Amino acid sequence: MSVRVGIVVTGTEVLTGRVVDRNGPWLAERLRELGIDVAHNVIVGDRPQDVRDALGWLAGAGMDLIITSGGLGPTEDDLTAQVVGDFQGRPLALDEALEGRIWAILERLMSRWPDLDQEAIRRSNRKQALVPDGATVLEPVGTAPGLVVPPRDGVAGPTIVVLPGPPRELQPMWAVAVETDAFRTAAAGATVYRQHMLRLFGIPESEIANTMLKAREAGIDLDALEITTCLRRGEVEVVTRYEPPQEDVYEAFAALVAERHPRDLFSTDGTSVDQQVATLLKDSGRTIATAESCTGGLVAGRLTDLAGSSAYVLGGVIVYSNEAKTALAGVDASLIASFGAVSVEVAEALADGARAALGADVGIGITGVAGPDGGTEDKPVGTVCFSVSTGDGARITRRLQLPGNRFDVRDRSTTVALHLVRRILLGQSDG
Repeated sequence: MSVRVGIVVTGTEVLTGRVVDRNGPWLAERLRELGIDVAHNVIVGDRPQDVRDALGWLAGAGMDLIITSGGLGPTEDDLTAQVVGDFQGRPLALDEALEGRIWAILERLMSRWPDLDQEAIRRSNRKQALVPDGATVLEPVGTAPGLVVPPRDGVAGPTIVVLPGPPRELQPMWAVAVETDAFRTAAAGATVYRQHMLRLFGIPESEIANTMLKAREAGIDLDALEITTCLRRGEVEVVTRYEPPQEDVYEAFAALVAERHPRDLFSTDGTSVDQQVATLLKDSGRTIATAESCTGGLVAGRLTDLAGSSAYVLGGVIVYSNEAKTALAGVDASLIASFGAVSVEVAEALADGARAALGADVGIGITGVAGPDGGTEDKPVGTVCFSVSTGDGARITRRLQLPGNRFDVRDRSTTVALHLVRRILLGQSDG
């Protein structure tokens, strides 16, 4: 069996949702790259007994490694090092040399605030320099050192890697932790994992479930693969993890997905629609502009975030009011009066207006009812009209009813718009 690891994310602010955990997912991906199987990711508050209970449960579940994040600061609620030392049966002692190195960091920081109580800070500094006997110290990136704490000699149990909570400190420290002798020993049985993602758009997740049934009927041994599906932003992500001997099984499964969903499968290498649109724009030398109502500039934002170049993402206009649609995007007021602001006719005019206003090759127009107010019987909340047009006369237009609250409708709308752009850049018809 491969090496198994459990992650313990500490912090009441994470447990209660005030702060979103970024460390657990980041560590899980780094561990997969090392061929280490992440079995559990546990979040606990800043209560010593809860942290200890999490360590005990993971150790009892046979983890070879446990990685903690958080609880290494100078305040009273930062007790991870103490709890881990006690759990591993390794008493803490002051590392005077480490104390001095931390103090040197603090002195530089204190120069900004000359009126601070230096003695109080020195006491906090001393707390951070308490190290379990036999642990390897990971030099601080901020002010908190990390630790790699093996079980006591002759005692079976996991090695525990103790890392700080801030990602800017944890991530560089991780690179040092994996090179320590204690980590290498605990991870000696690591294997190799391959992971691939297929992305589909325009089908429900249940269709992939049906495809998996068809794969089993065709004799494809799906039990040899670890397949997870996720519906996100209207796309179905199919992520498959496996060890190298199962390559042929995966290839057979991927081929079946492609055969059953030729129109819906848009990514076989995990690239996002954002990346594909950016590449298509760059390779073709075409420029793009947006005129957005209910999405409030989110499509332009996604394009700019990934494209990163004003050479082909020229920008966009946000046009909520009818007056703004006319003044900024050139929509004929009589068109709005005849068909309403939320209509395919206005979406088409917005796309053309965006191209004209910014001199772009491709225009995107979006108008809709994101909610929670403003819907009608004919156009309930979630009604969104899209149009993408080019200077050479190509056009794709849609009216969709999208589920969810305001955030869901707006978020999913950006994905729909980018898929329509992808199709028009590929020269696909409006069918």
